[in-house]
Amino acid sequence: MAKALADTSQTQKRAEQAEHSGTTWHRKASDHIAYGLLVYTGMHIFWTMTQLKSSGGSVLPYFALVVLVIAIIPGCRYLERRWEQLTASGVDDATLAPMFRKEMGLFWLCVIGLPIGLTLLFKGVAALL
Repeated sequence: MAKALADTSQTQKRAEQAEHSGTTWHRKASDHIAYGLLVYTGMHIFWTMTQLKSSGGSVLPYFALVVLVIAIIPGCRYLERRWEQLTASGVDDATLAPMFRKEMGLFWLCVIGLPIGLTLLFKGVAALL
């Protein structure tokens, strides 16, 4: 009886550890995405819109807003689903750690680089017009 309880306890503990481990990666990815969207939106509102509005009263800043939103939301959703599937598949934590760092690094590069790059592009287009 005691051995059966010990085996059940160990099995339950391993299941909880596996569940916690997988959930951690998905939660970490979701946290990065949430904070990234905040930074992205803040950059867009306070920097991109200011830069583009200073070039004159055109519809270009609002077009830039639409492009930036269209560009980031599907990518964020894809990234979140990907990490949800990776954690559900039971891939080893040692395998996921370097992948997580690489993908989150690329994500943050896009979060910061996309508003800057598109702002420069739209400013260039506005200068030509």
